[in-house]
Amino acid sequence: MTPSITDVPGLLVGHATDAPGATGCTVVLASPDGMPCTAFVRGRATGSRELDACRPEALAGRVDAIVLTGGSAYGLAAADGVMRWLEARGRGFKVGGGVVPIVPAAVVFDLLPLGRFDARPTAETGVACCEAAGAVVAEGSVGAGTGATVGKALGLEWAMKGGVGSWSVRAGDVVVGALAVVNAFGDVLDGSGRVLAGARRAGGGFAGSAEHLAGGGVPGGALRAAHHTTLVVVATNVALDRVALGGVARAGGDALARRVVPSGTALDGDVVFACSAGAVTAPAVQIEQLARAATETAVERAVRAARGRDGVPGLADAGTRS
Repeated sequence: MTPSITDVPGLLVGHATDAPGATGCTVVLASPDGMPCTAFVRGRATGSRELDACRPEALAGRVDAIVLTGGSAYGLAAADGVMRWLEARGRGFKVGGGVVPIVPAAVVFDLLPLGRFDARPTAETGVACCEAAGAVVAEGSVGAGTGATVGKALGLEWAMKGGVGSWSVRAGDVVVGALAVVNAFGDVLDGSGRVLAGARRAGGGFAGSAEHLAGGGVPGGALRAAHHTTLVVVATNVALDRVALGGVARAGGDALARRVVPSGTALDGDVVFACSAGAVTAPAVQIEQLARAATETAVERAVRAARGRDGVPGLADAGTRS
């Protein structure tokens, strides 16, 4: 089976896809006992819910699921359905009358240019993600990556398709996995620094978004709305507290800076979640390095598996060369 974030024991991933609307939702389910989690907000146009529950000093020490969703802020409604599904199974922070599931969520802006502006994930979408959750992680134009695009510095008409990607790496008994939803303003690079998917030139090839902007190029109408954001979940089977997980989340942010250029801009809402779902012992600095590697590959896979639509090409299209 292809390496993925679900190689970390106890984790499951579920997608719900609205192909006509070009939106969707992706949920990472923890084991019934939950998992410590922290979040690093790297972008400056973030749409989120319950991120405060990921702070080291927060009362609830564990989360029960993480929701990555399209639909911009409207899509946060999907977390209601995930909470409903978890509550029905008695999973959550225990209180006098029952449980309160802890479900942080973050969004990508996919209301344009694909699909319909009024197509947004709902609570029912969140339930569908949970029902579909399993160990096999579909990649590309599915779930929260359904309407994702990348390379929008020259305008949406020159963009390419983004999507969902996942990967895992191992070192002995240690496993670190990553899941990425790539809907970036910037270009996505391969390991050598070559543009894989990004802002295209009218005559062919890539413009080089960072160089275009650094030279004073106008960002193609992209400033009118934040049509962007890359979301990442990094997980490990190593027992780490939330302070140590903060370093792992930042390492995931380092990976975004290497593979998405530019990233973390005023037009992106980039968020990296880092979770511990095991009892293996290893130094946190090792997990940080493995998190960088897993995240970089997950980002690359997200665009390699993405199929084009509505005039926006993808690397998985027949005849597309990368």
